[in-house]
Amino acid sequence: MTAQNPSENIRLRATLASLPPYVPGRPAADDDLVRYKVSSNESPFPALPAVRDALIAQIDGINRYPDMGAVALREELGRMHHVDPAQIVVSTGSVAVTGDLVRALVDQGDDVVFPWRSFEAYPILVGSHGGVGVGVPLGADHALDLDALADAIGERTRLVLLCTPNNPTGPALTAEQIEGFLARVPDTVVVAIDEAYREFLDPEIAPDTGAIFAAHPNVVLLRTFSKIHGIAGLRIGYAVAHPRLARALSQVTLPFGAATLAQAAALACLRPAARAELEQRAALIRAERHRVLAALRAQGWEVPDSQGNFVYLPLGGRSQEFAAFADARGLVVRAYGEDGVRITIAETEANDRLLEIAEDWRSPAS
Repeated sequence: MTAQNPSENIRLRATLASLPPYVPGRPAADDDLVRYKVSSNESPFPALPAVRDALIAQIDGINRYPDMGAVALREELGRMHHVDPAQIVVSTGSVAVTGDLVRALVDQGDDVVFPWRSFEAYPILVGSHGGVGVGVPLGADHALDLDALADAIGERTRLVLLCTPNNPTGPALTAEQIEGFLARVPDTVVVAIDEAYREFLDPEIAPDTGAIFAAHPNVVLLRTFSKIHGIAGLRIGYAVAHPRLARALSQVTLPFGAATLAQAAALACLRPAARAELEQRAALIRAERHRVLAALRAQGWEVPDSQGNFVYLPLGGRSQEFAAFADARGLVVRAYGEDGVRITIAETEANDRLLEIAEDWRSPAS
């Protein structure tokens, strides 16, 4: 029997027609070529042994709902951030927490200011919840233009999103820059400091965002376990918020969003031995990033000073062409329209492949 597909007459929200799609990093093709996927900023390392043990210990209990309050995890994170556990709000990745911020703060037609290009989900999260995204172009060095961001704040602005290090371009903000920006922001406007890539910052320049948070009641910090912690597949992240905002986020967040296995894995990542091992991994990524950036510049590339686990090639209109060029040579990268290409710092072999491809691209024969 042939299946029938009756026409749908449902009415969708008009705003969906203007939403850009979220484009995930493309997986590597399954062919005879040794390929590396460096399109999603994932960790190149396997799960920590402590994480594997924690998952196995919890596996028989997944017929039950998770702890909706994520009590043990919030207590541990509260100790780490020197705040009351009630100020920690956990959800399915920091992207979900960003969506919660929009739901808690933004009424229909209210503005959310963010740099552009920045995290690809920002305009989707804002628009899908009825807000108006105000994308502010980056500066000439592919860094956040804080003066322009401050100038974009208006009467209807409810939220500002600052991604630092900025994804996909890489530059990071200093404490002085953040403080200078906050001095220009009304205390009625929430400023979210999205620190998904914080662990990859060179330690000597990492700002004390905890102190900034403590001094500014309109600041919220966003963190994730998807990057250096290496549990992106489990989807867990959190916000550090002041009490009133934390309560509001708890009102709008997805019930039972933080799964049992995700909570167990996150807790395992916070144990002292695990944190020490993760810092060793972060140091290796930082060293490889420095090596790759230096080699690219020696080849003649002009690349932003990335502080994430990725590098960015500002190729403009040739971005898609470079992505195809790299793919044909076994490297799956992430092209952003006609802006540039982001490549994750991964295994040494993948990084070496990038340098070979980058040099071939610049040669006359390419």
